[in-house]
Amino acid sequence: MTRWFGAPVDEPERARVDADLDSANLGFSFFIGGRRARRLVARLAQIPQGAGVAGSLLLIGATLSYGAIAGGHVAAVTDWLKGARDNAANALGFRIAAVSVSGGSQVTREQALALAGVTGRSSLLFFDAETARAQLLANPWIADAAVLKLYPDRLLITITERRAFALWQRNGQVNVIADNGTVLQPFVEDRYRGLPLVVGNGAERRARDFIGVVDRFPEIRSALSASVLVAERRWNLRLTNGMDVRLPENDLQAALDRLVKLDHDKKLLSRDITSIDLRLPDRVTVRLSDAATQARDDALKANAKKKKGGDA
Repeated sequence: MTRWFGAPVDEPERARVDADLDSANLGFSFFIGGRRARRLVARLAQIPQGAGVAGSLLLIGATLSYGAIAGGHVAAVTDWLKGARDNAANALGFRIAAVSVSGGSQVTREQALALAGVTGRSSLLFFDAETARAQLLANPWIADAAVLKLYPDRLLITITERRAFALWQRNGQVNVIADNGTVLQPFVEDRYRGLPLVVGNGAERRARDFIGVVDRFPEIRSALSASVLVAERRWNLRLTNGMDVRLPENDLQAALDRLVKLDHDKKLLSRDITSIDLRLPDRVTVRLSDAATQARDDALKANAKKKKGGDA
């Protein structure tokens, strides 16, 4: 029996042809790939030494930075980096070993060091003198400051302080102020009780000029309890006996001259009156106290009765 299996004679020939073509293509691909590989190797050879390390460090740094920002740890990382930097500088002999602080009486040495950011780990090499000065000036008592670095390990801090000039009352709150109106601190210490008291919005800014004029009149200054700025335009004087003196907006010194003359001639400041109005240049208006008003009314009635009896 004859068995027929088709005609498989041509298949091996076609397979060999395909295989030859594949081999040729593979060889051509290897040829092309080899040229590209040689060019790549040549380019890599031109990269400077250490670039890989630098790139790795940049990648690590970028990763750490992203992690710090995403995790909200920027401040902690910054502090750690500053600490590491200062430790390195301190190891080289730049630790701040001596600090001189001068000019402070209201601001203690410890407060000055804290404001300037000086700690036991600070290095002079990386200490920012300008930032330290700005932080010192943020304290209201400090009018000026100088920060000087003396290498390798000394720091000089010089402070110029403001003086307590007056007390300023507004909305029931009393503060100690400097002559330029800067609020220094709340009024909590008896040593400031003798300072002049100014009251009202804007009084802190105008106190220096006003008090400078009032101080020219010792009789008034010694009897003054408080100076009240009215509508940020003019002043009233509140005397220790409870009397109010209403001053004009302009010609302040002329008005005070009139007041002193009236007191010398008529003892006006020691009379039983509640207010003196000096706002008009051609007249002086006074208001009697209730007791004085009653006494005056009684006296007028008595005089009227006498006159009536005399007519009878």
